[in-house]
Amino acid sequence: MSSFWRPAAGGVSVAVKVQPKSRRPGVQGRAPAVEGERLRIGVTEAAEDGRANRAACATLARALELPASAVAVVAGMTSREKTLRIAGDPAAIGPRLEAL
Repeated sequence: MSSFWRPAAGGVSVAVKVQPKSRRPGVQGRAPAVEGERLRIGVTEAAEDGRANRAACATLARALELPASAVAVVAGMTSREKTLRIAGDPAAIGPRLEAL
């Protein structure tokens, strides 16, 4: 198991670094951080009124072929470094995350 995600009750917690106003939107691989590795997500939206948060959730959901409602921000609402929670079976979601 990689360090950027871990099983949680009813799903998976994913550590991400969001780049608002990115020229290259989408999942952009992994990034090192002080607390460990994070998944890097670029979004074209600005970090205003939660738009970048919603876009990051939608981008990750699209990459994992899940409904947008399955992904939510649980920590770091105003930070670039966030924790997203993906609802579902960790055994099914884990391999998809590793493939990103």
